[in-house]
Parts: sequence; structure tokens; C-alpha cells
Amino acid sequence: MLKRLSIRLPLWGRCGSRMASTLPTNQTQNGEEEVSATVKRIRTELAADKQKLKWRTPIGDRPEDWNSKLKLFSNSEQTSDFIVMMQQPIDLSPRSMRQWWDNRKERIERHMQQFIPERHKILGAELAAAHFILYRGGAAKFFNDQRWHRATEDGEFNLPNKFDPGYKVEALRCDNMVLYYEGLENLRCLDSLKFLSLHNVKTFDDWCLDRISGGGFSHLEVLDLSGTDITTNGLACLYRLPSLKLLILDDPKATLELELATAMLEEAMPALKVVGADVIHSQS
Repeated sequence: MLKRLSIRLPLWGRCGSRMASTLPTNQTQNGEEEVSATVKRIRTELAADKQKLKWRTPIGDRPEDWNSKLKLFSNSEQTSDFIVMMQQPIDLSPRSMRQWWDNRKERIERHMQQFIPERHKILGAELAAAHFILYRGGAAKFFNDQRWHRATEDGEFNLPNKFDPGYKVEALRCDNMVLYYEGLENLRCLDSLKFLSLHNVKTFDDWCLDRISGGGFSHLEVLDLSGTDITTNGLACLYRLPSLKLLILDDPKATLELELATAMLEEAMPALKVVGADVIHSQS
């Protein structure tokens, strides 16, 4: 009798363990199903709420709306400038049309000059900056190369189309270019740059100079800002260029304020010398 009980007890323990192991598993599965159903319900409610909170589609963008050919002149950004424009009477004079066309070309050019990460991944920072400048009519000079690389009349130039560690930009000439603030982001990580000329770049202002000074050009020695739209306020950021030795302005003594600013800059940077554009460009 005792032997039979001893034989049955292990069997009962095994069956009990099996039953005990199966019961929590079913409960866990049921719990996971309830949680997943709750999550789905919450996600559905959130999606419905987001759909309700969305701004209504602007008139003219809906499929059922009628669009005129004059939609070409509308502003797709729907900013405050667009609201101000809509509150003013329509002006179709030649002067107004020319101004609209110039503003449109400027927006397109600003967009075209924006930083492209893929270009820098393929070419590297040095060649990407050179491609950007040469394509827009500038010139670039590399270390161990006495030539100034420029694009031909057809817009072609002889530079590698992929990364080459042997190309290090030493100098850039952006003279007479149309260079906007957005395009300056392409001039980054140029650790070997020593010469940068922005002569007669009319779109270059104090904000652009602030970006240049914060671009990490630790070896920049010569900076030509003649013919630009900078003011006395913009010169204060040049302390970020520790190696700067020559700064070229239109006329450092044009006003008393500018003369004082350049004198303070030379005092703060003993190696720096500020000269007028007539001294440099008359010699060249």
C-alpha cells in the first residue's frame, strides 16, 4: 500500500505542477490581450483627436476648390507677410511685377544654396566647399598647388567628384558673388583655410559675418570685407578668429564710430592690421 502511494504521489506532483504551470500562462495571455486591446483603443482615440485638432485645409488646396491661374503669384507659406500683402490693393504695375520677380528669384537662390549633407558625405568638407564656390563663379586654391581653380564659361571645372584627402583648401575667392546666409553653412570644417575674400558681395551683412567668425576657421589670416554690407556692430565678432592678421575694409576711417571700433579690435588682437580696400586692390 505504501509503495502504491509513493508511486502515485510523484505522478500527482507532476500533474499538479503541469496544472499550476498552465493556469498562469493562460492568465498572462489573457492579460496581454487586454493590454494590447487597450493600447489599440488609446491609439485610435489619439489619432481621432489629432485629426480633429488639425488646422483646416486652406482654401485653394482642397480638391474641390477652383484655382485661378493667378495662384502662381500667391505665397504658399501663408505667413504674416502674405496676410499683409492680401490686405493691400493689387498692384500690377511694371515696378511691382519686377520686384515680385526679384523676390521670387532670391527665394529660389536661397533654397539652392542650402546645406546638402549628401554632398559633404561624398566629397568631404574641403572639396564640397570648393565645388560650392566654383559653381557660383568663385575661385579656390589648395595646398601644394599654386593655381587658382575656376570654372569655365560652361560652368565646368576640374576637381574630383569624390573624397580625396590630398585636397586641402588654402584660399577662397568669393568676389562679386551672390552669396546668402544660407550658403555660408557650406563653408564648414575648413581647418586649413588661410585666405577668404568676400570683396563686393552685396548680400554679405553682419549676420553673415557672425556665421563666418563662428565657423571654426582657426587658421584664417586674411579676410577681405570690402564692398560688403557690414556695419560697426558686426566687427565685434571677429575676436573669434585668433589667427587673423589682415582685415580689409572699404575705409576704416569712414566714420568716427568705425575708426574707434577698428582701433579697439587692433588693441584686442595685437597681430591684426586693418587696412583700406584702396591700398590692397589698387596694388592688385
